[in-house]
Amino acid sequence: MPSQMDARVAVVLKGWPRLSETFIAQEIAGLEARGVALEIWSLRRPTDKHRHPVHERIAARIVYLPEYLKDDPGRVLSGWLKARRLPGYPAARRKFLADLRRDPSPNRLRRWGQAMVLAAELPASVDRLYAHFLHTPASVTRYAALMRGLPWSVSAHAKDIWTSAPWEIAEKLAGCSWAVTCTAIGQQRLRELSPQPDRVKLVYHGLDLAHLPPPPVARPRRDGAAAHDPVVILSVGRRVEKKGYDDLLDALARLPKSLHWRFEHIGAGELGDALKAQADRLGLADRCVWLGAQPQQQVFAALGRADLFVLASKKAVDGDQDGLPNVLMEAAHQGLAVVSTHAAAIGEFIVDGDNGLLVSPGASDELAAALQRAITHPDLRRLLAERAGDTVRTRFSFDAGVDWITSALGQEPRQETRAAE
Repeated sequence: MPSQMDARVAVVLKGWPRLSETFIAQEIAGLEARGVALEIWSLRRPTDKHRHPVHERIAARIVYLPEYLKDDPGRVLSGWLKARRLPGYPAARRKFLADLRRDPSPNRLRRWGQAMVLAAELPASVDRLYAHFLHTPASVTRYAALMRGLPWSVSAHAKDIWTSAPWEIAEKLAGCSWAVTCTAIGQQRLRELSPQPDRVKLVYHGLDLAHLPPPPVARPRRDGAAAHDPVVILSVGRRVEKKGYDDLLDALARLPKSLHWRFEHIGAGELGDALKAQADRLGLADRCVWLGAQPQQQVFAALGRADLFVLASKKAVDGDQDGLPNVLMEAAHQGLAVVSTHAAAIGEFIVDGDNGLLVSPGASDELAAALQRAITHPDLRRLLAERAGDTVRTRFSFDAGVDWITSALGQEPRQETRAAE
């Protein structure tokens, strides 16, 4: 393992570590295992109470930038004094001021301040920057890379693709060495905006199967008929609009009263109280278990005891939507049948009636019918789960994706051109 002092790639993240971003931690661990020397620069300190085992495998040095500039004015001032002497500072400042005219927000100012600290404090051994998410982390990365005259790349995911301004996406894609994204629908969107579409690559996250627990040998044949042995329906995801938990609760309320089931949810989020109130209003409170954010060990324990996995994804009012949620692949790997929606890139993994059941986003009546079908037919659940598990193992290779990124990070440095400034 390369020493932290030899780190040559700085990975810029919005927050580290985050329970909801296992796919990022999995990628970083995979890069380190392939000999890529990394350090992590985080724009925010962690807020989750738990950590996943994959976080413990990562050896990279972690540096936290000032989350709010007013909280560490001395460090920001020192960063500015050092950054302004860097050869690329004038070009970066021009870019920042041009962006600020189009986006005169406190967040834009914070990005600039964090970028100056990043540029000033990066060790000389770092010769490339790599951002996860195309919005705030990529802005900080781009400004810092300009100041230091270093190449940079970006991995785009979901919200950053669908809610960022098109002008900003286009300019970032013009300036980076390459970009990857984890869905074909996301790749299409970015290629439409990129002046050099071939730079945008599709790299599915996949699952690091070597570090996952094996699926249960067998599952009970519950069919919702026994009150003492209800079908366990599990969902894992943040309690935010795009996850569709309001639609899911409406669907659960539409199920026949004769069916016996229990719903378990893992995840935190801003809509927690509203969803609990909705469940109470619908008369479902005694059937719903809200477990909150959990470490990976508890997530897989829940996957092991469940009978069915559901995720009712949809597009939020602000345009935010899922990419291809890793939890769907994790559920399939653990031998669970999946009920979800045609939203975002879910159809790139699940084919309705073949390896899962998909319904229209926001259609609680369709979702209720699919849930009832899955609850009452254990043989169907088994067949769908087997096919989905085969799909994970054969089409979504974690190793292929990380191998590609490893190779790309080893490319010859290429500075952002003045034409793109």
